[in-house]
Amino acid sequence: MSSADQFIRLVDIMARLRAPGGCPWDREQSHRSLRPYLIEEAYELLEAIEREDAEGIKEELGDLLLQVVFHAQVAAERGDFDIGDVCSAISQKLERRHPHVFGTLSVRNSAEVIRNWGRIKAGERLGRGGSASTLAGVPASLPALLGAERLGEKARRVGFDWPSIEAVLAKAREELEELESAVAAANEDETRAELGDLLLTLASVGRHLGHSAELALRAAAARFVARFQEMERRANTDGTPLDERSAEDLDRLWQAAKQLLAETD
Repeated sequence: MSSADQFIRLVDIMARLRAPGGCPWDREQSHRSLRPYLIEEAYELLEAIEREDAEGIKEELGDLLLQVVFHAQVAAERGDFDIGDVCSAISQKLERRHPHVFGTLSVRNSAEVIRNWGRIKAGERLGRGGSASTLAGVPASLPALLGAERLGEKARRVGFDWPSIEAVLAKAREELEELESAVAAANEDETRAELGDLLLTLASVGRHLGHSAELALRAAAARFVARFQEMERRANTDGTPLDERSAEDLDRLWQAAKQLLAETD
């Protein structure tokens, strides 16, 4: 079967599952009830990509595609739109936002592509009666750190950004000092605000370094899990649980776990 035939097969299967005599669970679902699965499948795909697991990526892409087809089928039954309309809309959007490929516009580099994309997207948003703000279009439902990255990217497009990594690092040090002052003053509201300012600035540090703060934090969390579980393994082998050990002993176990896992990477 061709790729087009396989896609049609998937669409037909979804329609059958939702039809009378189909699957009771599938027939009960709505856009709202499917929300957790959409998020879950996106994160499972992200994990497969981070593992560089080709088979896993293929499977998780299928699960994510199923969510798209599922939502389109629900919408078709409501008379809102169908999967063809979804494909048509994204095809038109891609052509419209790539005038340097599908039109006559010339660009010199990817930076110009991004600027043009932003201007075209802003025009589309205004045409729908949306906000004219440069920062519009960043979903409030994004993970906070990822949202901070996107806000920084959008502000940069109009020149509102630090000129260098040295400048943004200096700002991060300034925010850390302000956080330390708030902690020393035992001011809970100010401490919370300064912590937020520091995290927002650190997202820009990552952006200036060419690294996603969101992905960097995910990787750091994964390293923490691996190291902590190695500590637990060593503690179980010794017969003394972690919660019965001194701070010095816990640090020794942590350093040993770090060294072992560094050697096996």
